[in-house]
Amino acid sequence: MTIKFDGRVAIVTGAGGGLGRAYALELARRGAKVVVNDLGGARDGTGHSDAALAVVEEIRAAGGTAMSNGGSVTEYEQMVEMVARAKEEWGGVHVLINNAGILRDKSFAKMEPADFDLVVKVHLLGSANVTKAAWDIMREQAYGRILMTASSTGLYGNFGQANYGAAKLGLAGLTKTLHLEGAKYNIRCNTIAPVAGTRMTEDIFPPELFEKFTPENVVPAALYLVSEDAPTNMMVGAGAGAFHAAYVTMTPGVALPEGERTPEGVAAAWEKIIDRNGEIVPQSGAEQSMGVMRALQALG
Repeated sequence: MTIKFDGRVAIVTGAGGGLGRAYALELARRGAKVVVNDLGGARDGTGHSDAALAVVEEIRAAGGTAMSNGGSVTEYEQMVEMVARAKEEWGGVHVLINNAGILRDKSFAKMEPADFDLVVKVHLLGSANVTKAAWDIMREQAYGRILMTASSTGLYGNFGQANYGAAKLGLAGLTKTLHLEGAKYNIRCNTIAPVAGTRMTEDIFPPELFEKFTPENVVPAALYLVSEDAPTNMMVGAGAGAFHAAYVTMTPGVALPEGERTPEGVAAAWEKIIDRNGEIVPQSGAEQSMGVMRALQALG
């Protein structure tokens, strides 16, 4: 099986370097027409450059088709204009990889509210802006493949990245709801948690590991997750050629009799509450309510 993107139009945000650039180059190599979006700022979100145009030139030099866009994902109207131009030029938008991001790392005690706000605005609200701009087109054409970029920080936590973690787990939640709303329109939504050596992580990885965690080693998972036969509602980790799936699970839990519904009752039942035997992977929020009903029924 060869995965191709012939006839598809793809938008990749934050594609002026690192992961986004690697995604854009490979999508174009496999036949997609690519919108390379990048504000071109530093990793803390400041400044501006022509990074997107440089990637477009790479794609065109290799025989591909691409256009650059320097809009900010934080500005909804700019994203609407970007999507409209892609549709006008190439007839639609079929693939969206939300990859744009910045870092403002500090411990929560030292973090200014403005740093929290900006990171959430770029990662979470920015991804929502681009997705909203493309959503109606994908519904109308009954085809869409959307990839959100989470991270291990969002899924599992990481010291000094409270703002980043909040935004990244928010993206996983956004994906889960969009998967439900887009299903009947053949819109599939997934989340990737990449581990890659880029300018965002260059001072985190030791030099010998930085060379192993190239962006190109994340690309296979990302492109599969936006391919025609992609799964949906999946969270996939990728780095250095290794791939895994992550899940949000729910234990069977326990229902307490009326006289035991106290903090002390919860403490006494704690081991039963957290027992993972028989846990499930809910496919929607409704399954929590169903789990409550099952637990109540077990009371007799």
